[in-house]
Amino acid sequence: MAEAVLAYLCYGLFRAMPLDIASAVGGNVMRRVGPRMGISRVAYRNLDLAFPEKPLDEKKRIVAGMWDNLGRVLGEYPHLRRMAGRVEIVGREYAERARDSGKSAIFFGGHIANWEINAISSRSIGLPLFVVYRKPNNPYVDSLLLHARAMDIGGGHIEKGASGARAIRNVFKNNGVLALLVDQKLSEGMAVPFFGHDAMTAPAIAHFALRFGLPVYPCHGERLGGAHFRLTVHPPLDIVPTGDLEADTRKILTDMNRMLEDWIRVRPEQWLWIHKRWAPPKQAPDSAAKSEKLT
Repeated sequence: MAEAVLAYLCYGLFRAMPLDIASAVGGNVMRRVGPRMGISRVAYRNLDLAFPEKPLDEKKRIVAGMWDNLGRVLGEYPHLRRMAGRVEIVGREYAERARDSGKSAIFFGGHIANWEINAISSRSIGLPLFVVYRKPNNPYVDSLLLHARAMDIGGGHIEKGASGARAIRNVFKNNGVLALLVDQKLSEGMAVPFFGHDAMTAPAIAHFALRFGLPVYPCHGERLGGAHFRLTVHPPLDIVPTGDLEADTRKILTDMNRMLEDWIRVRPEQWLWIHKRWAPPKQAPDSAAKSEKLT
């Protein structure tokens, strides 16, 4: 209950502020507090795996930037409905192609910049989306997030799980468009390289694409400064079924992870490094231990 009370208090406080101030305050607070939190050790371990060549000072800069971005995201949540005009869209023609086809399609992205701009931008394009999300453990927090996300995206929100799988099938039966974030840790799936290390990756997108012949559009956001963003929609993945389901699935997932990796390399401080994306190493990397001593 305490978690829910804190969430509602923060939401109300940020809502009372203008968008730019809420974003800046959230970023400033989390940049100061976040690096001192224990979960930052996960970020350093992930950075050791992804960027073993980077010096500790650079990793500390990325971790601080990550917390700044996350704080800004929190500050921006009460203002999501007013953020469409803050997003520059590149590759709009690919989203319009999906819209005008009248058929199902899949869009995927990751927890980069403010990941909510993917759904926000669908309004200006006129592309109805059904967004798949992981339901928070706290039902009050879930209600708050759904309230913040209650914008006209033309589709709706689908909770991950058994009921969600049925809902997704209905989306495709009715020629709907699905949107997912695919960079979170899984305990099962297919082991596919991500920054040179195997990461369990959900095969659902690949299976849906292969089974129903759906185009898969990559899209990613970037924070350009403050509460201003760029959303880039890429051409659909090159999917050529060979009849070997496992091999075809692995190729699609490998292509997806490679694109995510490319986006993160450009703006590493805007990715959510505190996801336990890989299995924990047998021995704690040096950066996590050194960062504790230096912070």
